[in-house]
Amino acid sequence: MRNFGGKVLFLDRDDINTDEIIPARYLTEMTKTALKPYLLEDLVLEKFDAARDLDGIGAIVTRANFGCGSSREHAPWALEVNGIHLVIAESFARIFRQNMFNCGLMAVTLPPETIQRLFERFSAHLTRVAVDMQGMRLDFTADGISEPVPFTLAPFDRALIEAGGWLEYADRRY
Repeated sequence: MRNFGGKVLFLDRDDINTDEIIPARYLTEMTKTALKPYLLEDLVLEKFDAARDLDGIGAIVTRANFGCGSSREHAPWALEVNGIHLVIAESFARIFRQNMFNCGLMAVTLPPETIQRLFERFSAHLTRVAVDMQGMRLDFTADGISEPVPFTLAPFDRALIEAGGWLEYADRRY
């Protein structure tokens, strides 16, 4: 199973769409690696610069409806190739969420009040998150503060994550 968690990027906006995650002009690229430099290139968000802010990021915390827009696997691929294996949000677009799990990535949904508390406590700090799959807990830490946050996953989604994605899951089962 891959490493989940790491340094957190806070994106304080609803409705970040797949064209902002990976611009459509790059969908002709033939490999995941070719997508790497373009992740979040078109995201317009105050104080955010993709060229500066993505270095070493392992997780994203954001608001509602992450991954809306066009349904394409390129958006999770662009996250994956950049080492971002975990996105935590109030909600996800349905197809994007499933594509995350199909790729062996984690899409964790938390209540809006929990997301708000995470932004208030951690977004101004260099924050890290660790994932405890056994305990179904996210452990946030920054500058001497910490907070454990419970989460849930459907059994099938967890099986996809543990297998490394849909193809690996299918190879083991069929």
